Amino acid sequence: MRIKTEQIIEGVYLIGGPNVTAGEDAAVFLIDFSGELVLIDAGAGGSSHELVRNIELLGLDPAHLSHVILTHCHIDHIGSAPFFQEKYKTKIVIHELDAQALETGDTIRTAANWYGTTFPPTRVDRKLTGTYETLSFGTEELHCLHTPGHTPGSISVYLDRAGRRVLFGQDIHGPFNKAFGSDIGMWKESMHKLLALEADILCEGHFGIYQPKEKVRDYIERYLEEYD
Repeated sequence: MRIKTEQIIEGVYLIGGPNVTAGEDAAVFLIDFSGELVLIDAGAGGSSHELVRNIELLGLDPAHLSHVILTHCHIDHIGSAPFFQEKYKTKIVIHELDAQALETGDTIRTAANWYGTTFPPTRVDRKLTGTYETLSFGTEELHCLHTPGHTPGSISVYLDRAGRRVLFGQDIHGPFNKAFGSDIGMWKESMHKLLALEADILCEGHFGIYQPKEKVRDYIERYLEEYD
């Protein structure tokens, strides 16, 4: 059963995902920075028009989508990024270690072959580098933390708003596969970085939204124990 869009905190919304748009979509989140809109991930590609509709149903203008920040290079997270880039001139942002998969349309690194589909070679507008970068939108900042493990260029994004820390930690549960360039040792280090953030809300890619802070910690620690 599908649900409608969900407001997580003021100006932060779930607009796509398995129970919102299509089963193959990872969660898609929208952040409203006083009218400038930013997407965190973009679904598997078949729900582009539904995502636009959901933005409009929130009373927002998809033409104001300035950036789509991709947490890693897998098709269920990147599929509609080319659509937004072409239609709205939305800038695609991803870590440099996962950028080549998009730019070459690598069906293995993007996991498109898992879904029986392809991904068109797509220009990356900004490649994040190193372990940490901030992106400024008006008076606020999005913090992009390199959290390799699931893929070499996986990132986690967090936002501090209204006294709460919202963590977009997509696919921090894995899976881990040699074809993805996965590294469980690096993943464990990444998870400890996330625990140190003490986030109040976790927006996960496939398994929902976790709050308060204790449930966020429990979720991450449970996977650390599983892969110990």
